[in-house]
Parts: sequence; C-alpha cells; structure tokens
Amino acid sequence: MSRRRRFKGRDVHGIILLDKPSGITSNDALQQVKRIYNAAKAGHTGALDPLATGMLPICFGEATKFSQFLLDADKRYCVTARLGVRTDTSDSEGSVVSVRPVSVTESQLSLALDKFRGDILQVPSMFSALKHQGRPLYEYAREGIEIEREARPISIYSLELLDFSDDTISLEVHCSKGTYIRSLVDDLGELLGCGAHVIQLRRTQVAKYPNDKMLSLEKLNEILDECREQGIPPREKLDYYLLPMDSAVSNLPEVNMSSMLAAYVTQGQAVMVPHALTEGFVRMTVGPEAEFIGVGEIDEDGKVAPRRLVRIGGDIPDADDQAE
Repeated sequence: MSRRRRFKGRDVHGIILLDKPSGITSNDALQQVKRIYNAAKAGHTGALDPLATGMLPICFGEATKFSQFLLDADKRYCVTARLGVRTDTSDSEGSVVSVRPVSVTESQLSLALDKFRGDILQVPSMFSALKHQGRPLYEYAREGIEIEREARPISIYSLELLDFSDDTISLEVHCSKGTYIRSLVDDLGELLGCGAHVIQLRRTQVAKYPNDKMLSLEKLNEILDECREQGIPPREKLDYYLLPMDSAVSNLPEVNMSSMLAAYVTQGQAVMVPHALTEGFVRMTVGPEAEFIGVGEIDEDGKVAPRRLVRIGGDIPDADDQAE
C-alpha cells in the first residue's frame, strides 16, 4: 500500500498582526492563523498569557528568520489591576495568596509608581515561560517547586496612571523586552502594602507596528469564508493583509548595495560597502528598488557580513552558518 504524502501547506512570506483574544494561548492562536493561511511555516514573536489580548505579530515563511528582532523590541500595554488581593500567578486565573484592606490614596499611588520608572531590576514570576534547565518556570510552579530567580534589568520608559477607582487601577506601560507586567503589578501591590493582581491585560504595540493594522481571528475567518463562497483562492484576499517581512527590522539602519556586491553576500561572504559607516546590525537592500535581502552585521573590518538571508524560490542560500 502506498504511503500517503502529507500536505505541508503553501509558501507564505510576511507578517500578520493578530489581535489575540482572551482565553486561548498564543500557540493556539498561532495554529489557527496558520490554518487560515494554509501556511507551511509560521511562528509568533513573544507569547501573551491566555488572559491577555492584543498585538501578537505572526511571521510566515522567511519572515520567521527576523522574529527575534520583534522579540527584542519595546512593547506597550494597558493593564487593569485589583488592589487588596494577591494571587500565586499575579493574575485573576491564580489562587488567592492573601487578602488585605486597601487604604491607598492617589498621592501614595503616584509616589509608588515613580519607583518603577526608568531602569529597574525585576524578579520574573514563577508562572512565567522563562526556562530553568530546559523547562519553563510555570511547569515547576504547577508542581509546587520554587526555583530561585535572579533579578533582571529592565527599562520602564513610561508608566502612566489612567484610572484609579476604589480598589481598581488602570495603567499604560511602555517597556523594554523581558518585562513581566504581572510581576510589575505584584511588586506594586507589595510596595503599597495591600497586594494586587492583574484582571485585564492588553498589548497595544510591538516595536513601531500601528495598532490599527491588527486583525482578529473572527475577521480572518470571515475573509476565508467570503473567499470560499465566492469560489476564489483565499490567498487573493488574505495575503493583502500581510506586512512585508522587512517591517520586522525597519528600525535597523539600511545598507544599500549593488547587485554585484549582493551576489557575494548571498553566498555568505562579507563585503565592503561604500558609505556603510554604521555599527551593529543593518538591513541589507539591493539597487534603486531597495529590494530587501536580509540582515547583516558590520564586522570588525568594517565589512557587511550576512547574518540572516531571505531565500524565496531557492535563489538565495540560508547563509547564517556560512558567514565568516
């Protein structure tokens, strides 16, 4: 009997900004979007808790090579917290650890918030996805095992009080990568002496991506159903909403090179590009059309060395391991 060949999906390259709903994991959301697009390869760029909603960039195909740059990007959140109750997960899905009276004035709250602005140290929650010996911390936490965690440096660029009513506060947070909003709320509650936990959390921005470009699962499924009803390939409408893969690295300085130099770069060789005076990672483009071919890094000799190269249709090798 012949073995049935497994269908792997189509090649899709680009980024969709999903407005993740509450109640599902980021991986569940990813798998749903992957099926809607019938994509062969996809990955998300920084998990949101099941409780949380908001911006979850999902990279398809070659765009997955640049997802790390979005993982490292700044984020913005709107969070609502309840004072007086502390939970083991620091959100409303956890078990109550303590209940204390709330006697906090707005002046006291403002002074407390000021302690968290700027460069601070934060101890990650035991219910975070941070790994210890290859396992996420939340697995240890569910087994009742406490792992000692080192405080890590983070930056809170802005922390604004949006609303304060009785035992509920709403905050807007602009922060660096690695910031745990649940831990921030828990630490704030302890500083206030009453405890606190997250009851609502929404990520409103990743890097420079605009909030109004987000699409819900309902909208994507609606587009898919419309295409089926009209008898047209879903990609004809769905792919319209894909952002270009280089949008993940739009903040990097551009190094534009000739086709001749690009030929060497796509073979994994470092090249000297005139006027490339920057340091660190760069976005590499070719010719007057500024065709994106990947991300490079200025090496110690001042040359542009390829680090992540775009390969569509087999024209460009996956040369990260070849680069010297």
